Amino acid sequence: MKRILTLTMALLVAAPAFATDNASERGRAIALERKARDSGWTTTQAQTTMVLKNAQGNSAQRNMRIDTLEIRDDGDKSRVLFQSPKDVEGTTFLSHSHPTSPDDQWIFLPALKRVKRISSSNQSGPFMGSEFAYEDMNSFEVDKYTYEYLRDDHYSGKSVYVLAQYPAYENSGYSKLIVWLDQEHFRVMKINFFDRKGELMKTLVPSDYRLFEDKYWRPMISHMSNVQTQKSTQLITNSITFGVELEDSDFTKQAIQRLR
Repeated sequence: MKRILTLTMALLVAAPAFATDNASERGRAIALERKARDSGWTTTQAQTTMVLKNAQGNSAQRNMRIDTLEIRDDGDKSRVLFQSPKDVEGTTFLSHSHPTSPDDQWIFLPALKRVKRISSSNQSGPFMGSEFAYEDMNSFEVDKYTYEYLRDDHYSGKSVYVLAQYPAYENSGYSKLIVWLDQEHFRVMKINFFDRKGELMKTLVPSDYRLFEDKYWRPMISHMSNVQTQKSTQLITNSITFGVELEDSDFTKQAIQRLR
């Protein structure tokens, strides 16, 4: 009986944030829960395949390694090392996300033997020719957006929350994002991206979610389709390891020049 009462009290305490009639407050509360559900993982390393497909259906493939470092009281850090094919081998992308200030991004181009900074005004551009923008490669940070709870709904057989997210940072290529989150685990089921004119630009559908460390859900497939150009990019996670040996010094401009 004591356990039941404790759980009931916990639900009563949590309920007001989600039950408020204020759509902005409710949307932000849901976003905060999404972030809280995916914190504490520290480091990951993933072997990933990128498949790019043009409007005619022709495809190209790239293989890469993605290292991520969780940062307390700031956005996460990540680096993407392209391993093949030969024309992109050694190219490395480095990102330092921030909750409120502009994100820092660089790319190392081995042919030029130099690190190029990607200015915040250019982060809406395509990441390595894919349908993902540079800004899509940053970690999700709650304060980067303002929110509007739209409705409860069903998607792919699951109960979901549907939110509108409005970028609060300058130079975004999007006017808004519509996000579907499953109500059980707060995983992203779908995102519609709208361009600066307010027109639907592209759709991201993560799938094949798997549970790691008994806590962290990761999609093994993330499919981004551009409805305006009919191009698409699929990120396929072949393997992912948590708790790898990575530290802050691995995520510097100097370090990515030595990465192999």
